[in-house]
Amino acid sequence: MPRAIISPSVLASDFGQLTAECKRMIKGGAEWLHMGTLSTALHFVPNITMGAPVLSCVSKGVPGIFMDCHMMVAQPEKWVNDIADAGGSLYCFHLEATSDPLPIIEAIHSRGMKAGVAISPDTPSAAVADDVAAAADMLLVMTVYPGRGGQKFLDRCLPKVTELRARFPDKDIEVDGGVGPATVDACADAGSNVIVAGTAIFGAQDPEGVIATLKATVNKAQARLAK
Repeated sequence: MPRAIISPSVLASDFGQLTAECKRMIKGGAEWLHMGTLSTALHFVPNITMGAPVLSCVSKGVPGIFMDCHMMVAQPEKWVNDIADAGGSLYCFHLEATSDPLPIIEAIHSRGMKAGVAISPDTPSAAVADDVAAAADMLLVMTVYPGRGGQKFLDRCLPKVTELRARFPDKDIEVDGGVGPATVDACADAGSNVIVAGTAIFGAQDPEGVIATLKATVNKAQARLAK
């Protein structure tokens, strides 16, 4: 299995001190930062948060940062160039937002970014076709519904992680939504190696300790699964 990666969700940070918050996470042991961008499109996500200008500011303020950009947007092909120009490292879009994912993956790669494909809670893992998964660098299983804050972790989504791990043993598989110390064990046991956590990290008195705990949990699960 690929290595454990913790990607703190910047949506849970103090936006008034965004650059400082990102630096704090990197210093605390995070390798990636999860930048969730929500769309104004009513048929997908009804609100908007971080766009390319914000990402550009973060990229300039924290040189070398790996921005894990989760694009919860309609027509994801429209934003590839903007996110690349802003310094995005990985561009993850939703299968539900397109009928033709392969050209989008090609466009992402052509701009020097890694490509991720996400599925929402009601989308089965079978929707991720073999050729799409092979082209993508990462698969993301949402464990809450996109665009709604404060939701409870949906453990019914975890079998999809297990199914995807069985099909794609060497692929980065990320979980996002309601993940923290109380739920990371189940995510790691299901086969996720990339953990997104927001409030559990940014709201903690000891974020460095939380990051270390999450990573250690994934490493232990991987050791068990390898036996």
